[in-house]
Amino acid sequence: MEKLKIGMIGAGNIACNAHLPAYAKCNNATVVAIMDINRERAEAAAKQYGIPKVYDTLEELLADEEVQAVDICTWNNGHAPCAIAAAKAGKHVMCEKPLTVSDECAYAIQEAIKEAGVKFFLAVPGRFGHKNEFLHDQVEKGAFGEVYYAKTSYIRRRGTPSGWFTDKKTAGGGPVIDIGVHGIDAAWYIMGCPKPTRVSAFISNHIGDYQTKGVGRWHGTPCPDNRFDTEDMGAGVIHFENGAMLMFEASWAINGPAHTDTQVFGSLAGADVNTATIYGERDGYLSDDRVGLDDNDKPFAEITHFADCVLNDKPVRYPIEQAVTMQRMLDAIYESAETKKEIVL
Repeated sequence: MEKLKIGMIGAGNIACNAHLPAYAKCNNATVVAIMDINRERAEAAAKQYGIPKVYDTLEELLADEEVQAVDICTWNNGHAPCAIAAAKAGKHVMCEKPLTVSDECAYAIQEAIKEAGVKFFLAVPGRFGHKNEFLHDQVEKGAFGEVYYAKTSYIRRRGTPSGWFTDKKTAGGGPVIDIGVHGIDAAWYIMGCPKPTRVSAFISNHIGDYQTKGVGRWHGTPCPDNRFDTEDMGAGVIHFENGAMLMFEASWAINGPAHTDTQVFGSLAGADVNTATIYGERDGYLSDDRVGLDDNDKPFAEITHFADCVLNDKPVRYPIEQAVTMQRMLDAIYESAETKKEIVL
């Protein structure tokens, strides 16, 4: 089978814990080169996963004619410069979520992608989970009727990562842009990706750099400033052009129970996404139908999808247009929280 030749940009947590293990099992893509700002880390990843070439700079990797596409796994404010440079070099682009740190950067990426005529894919693994796929298809078929409301929560009681994650300049924000985006995107995708029109939100940083004992942290690479100036939690609502509404909440640290759930509600049926349970009616009685769907290897599924789309010129499931719209929603959340006003998109 023909394999798409990938240049990996970044050798940190998400690359080594999700993307590279997926490539090791992939039949239609292979990593032929890797670079990282930390040469030793890139070399360690190359040794572990049998990657033949290690580069010191982005320019060197993009100059490699064997590289057909890149997989961007840097910290968030590195996504835009890497994606724009890759597109200009004629490479197809897969980028770990979030797209970037501002809608201005998002539009710049979109312009570069369009001008170069290359494919772009935003890597949000939830879109490739069996439960999300099934429920999305049911909504598309009309089984839920008119989907008018959804809510999603990604709540950690304590789970603030270290390093660049808490530096707003580098990360673009805290738990809303880091983990909240998973639930926001899952709900939006299942709802059919309606056009957002206005956003009202707030964020809080009352807990900060806690010293709670007995809890672990995700360790991120220190960044140049390495500040701690992101939110602990955020919540709000997103309204859509079709009249539907999405309510969200996300936290790294909050004095309440940890939980993760997403639910969607339509005029004929609703669903709990985590349990793949559909709530409706049958023969005039209420019905609860739990669909038997196992968890799957989502990074493997998304990488296989991206490679197939490039090799066979197919449309990707998360194109640049939707990625820009998601970035606009995230930006509006932070703008609303800062200004204490509803933001019209």
